[in-house]
Amino acid sequence: MKYEKALDIEERTKEVIKKLAMHHVQPENISCLRSFGSTSNAIARCHSLSVAMQKGMNRKGFYTLEFISERFDKMPEDEKIRIIIHELMHIPKTFGGGFRHHDFVNTRSVEKMFKEYKQGKGVSANEGENKSWW
Repeated sequence: MKYEKALDIEERTKEVIKKLAMHHVQPENISCLRSFGSTSNAIARCHSLSVAMQKGMNRKGFYTLEFISERFDKMPEDEKIRIIIHELMHIPKTFGGGFRHHDFVNTRSVEKMFKEYKQGKGVSANEGENKSWW
């Protein structure tokens, strides 16, 4: 596996956070990486700094969003936004190192947020397909 900083995805992620008013998500404590060489079926993953590591490092929560280049980069733009939304939704309101699971982060909840994102851009909420890749 190879990892590199994904500044382009990080900027898009900050835009999504702002547009969806995800006030609990701290953009300064999120990093985006692009990975290469994964054999996983995943498109993206959310990683956190555990509470024990936070205590040991004397710092607050931190999340890294990993985007698997072979799958993510070739997707249409709307699907990339859905994936970013999906990964951000895994971050709980406490921003404390935990995760929201797929009982909360699912096709319906992501699609609702995606429609809000599109409406904020002045685009019809009906544009784009409802994919269920998660």
